[in-house]
Amino acid sequence: MQRIVTTLLLLAFSAAHSAQPNIIFILCDDLAQGDLGCYGQKTIQTPHLDRMAHEGTRFTQAFCGTSVCAPSRASLMTGLHSGHCPIRANREIQPEGQKPLPEGTVTVASVLKNAGYATACIGKWGMGMFDTPGSPLKRGFDHFFGYNCQRHAHSYFPTYLYDDDRRIELPGNDGKSIGKTYAQNLISDEAVRWVAHQHEKPFFLFYAMTLPHGRHEIDELGIYENKDGWSPTQKAYAAQVTRLDADVGRLLDLLKKNGISDNTLVIISGDNGSSFDPKSEVGSLFNQASNGLRGFKRSLYEGALRQAAIAWWPGTIPAGRVVDDPWAFWDFLPTAAELAGTKTAAEVKLDGLSLVDMLKGGKAPVRPYFYWELHEGASQQAARFGQWKAIRNSPSEPIELYDLSQDQAETNNLANTNPDIIARAESIFREARTEHPDWPLVSTRQLKKKKSKK
Repeated sequence: MQRIVTTLLLLAFSAAHSAQPNIIFILCDDLAQGDLGCYGQKTIQTPHLDRMAHEGTRFTQAFCGTSVCAPSRASLMTGLHSGHCPIRANREIQPEGQKPLPEGTVTVASVLKNAGYATACIGKWGMGMFDTPGSPLKRGFDHFFGYNCQRHAHSYFPTYLYDDDRRIELPGNDGKSIGKTYAQNLISDEAVRWVAHQHEKPFFLFYAMTLPHGRHEIDELGIYENKDGWSPTQKAYAAQVTRLDADVGRLLDLLKKNGISDNTLVIISGDNGSSFDPKSEVGSLFNQASNGLRGFKRSLYEGALRQAAIAWWPGTIPAGRVVDDPWAFWDFLPTAAELAGTKTAAEVKLDGLSLVDMLKGGKAPVRPYFYWELHEGASQQAARFGQWKAIRNSPSEPIELYDLSQDQAETNNLANTNPDIIARAESIFREARTEHPDWPLVSTRQLKKKKSKK
C-alpha cells in the first residue's frame, strides 16, 4: 500500500511540474527593432529570428523598461515600471559594478525558484556585484555566467568573466583590443550547456547577451568581410547582429532536438531602442534603426522604447501572428508567475499584468496607462494612455503631446490644442511615480546651475 501511495505522489509531482513550461527570456543589448529582417531590414541577415517570427508571434509595440541598460533590466526583473523601480538610471560603483537591487527585492528568478524552477542568468547582469544584495545569486538565480558589470561588458575580448561569483581569467585578452577569446563564444556555449543539462525541474534562463552593444567588436566578419564601401564599424555591427541571430538559432535548435520546444516559452527582445541616430555612420547604411519612429537610446520617444520582440512556443503561441497591442517589460514577472502556477507575496505590488492570454492568441490586458521615467541628465517622463503619448524632457520644459493613432513618428505636437489631455498627462506624471531620494526630478535649469557653480 505504501508503495502505491508513493507512486501516486510521484506521478502527481511529475504532472504538476510537466504543466509548468520552461521559460527563456533572451535580452539583446541595444538591438534595434529595424535590425531584423522580420521588421523590414534588407541588408543585415537574420534568418533564425525571421524563422522564429514565422513560427511564433511578432510584436510591433513591445516596450522596454526605459531606454538605458540597468533600469530597463531592473524593470524586467521586478515587474515594476520606472516610476516605482528601485533602479531608474545607470549608476556605476567603483571599482566594478552598478547600483544594486536592494535587499528583499522580488525578481522573476526568485518567484520561479520558489515555484520549483532551476534558474540561471547567462550573459550580462549589471544590477549588483556579488558582495551586494543585488547579486544575481542573491536575487533568485542558482547559476550565473558572464559579465556582472556593464562597463566591463563593453569589451567583447575581456580579461575575465565570472562563473557564479568566481572570476575566470581569459588568457590572450587585454580587454582593450582584439584578443584570442571572444566572450560571446563562451556565453553561448554556457547557455547551451546549461539548458542541455536541465532534466529534473522546469527551468528559467535569463539569457542576457551583450550583442550588438558597442564597442562593435566581432571575431569573424563572415559574409560582411568583403562588403565594398562599408566602414569597419558598419561591417562589425552587421556581423554582431547576424552572430546574435545564429546563437538564438543554436538555442532553438537544441530545444527542438531535445524534444522540449513544445513545453518552452522563448521571448526575445532588445533592452532599449537603437543606440545610434539614423543619420549616423551605422544608422545611415542600414536605414532601419527605429523603423521610422522618432528617437533612440536615452530618450523617451517611441524609437527609444519600442523593441524588436518575438514570442515562440510551438503548439501554444500562434504561428505567423503580428500583434499591435502594446505591452511592457514589467508585464514579464506576472506572466511568468501565472505560467508557473504561482503568485508573488500579497505585499508585493506589481505594475505589470499577465500576458498569458495574449501570448496564446487573445487580447492584451487593459490598463489605464504606461509610464516611463529616466534620470540620465535632466529627468524625463513619458506616458501612453489610449491614443495619446505625452513626453516631458525636463521638469522645466512643457509637456509634448502626440496622437499615436495618426502620428506614430511623433512629429506633430498637439499640446497647445488639448489642454484637457495635458492635464491628464500631468496627473499621470504625479501619480505614477514614488518619490525617492536617489531619483529626484532634476530639471535642465538645475543642471546648468550646478555646472556654472563648478
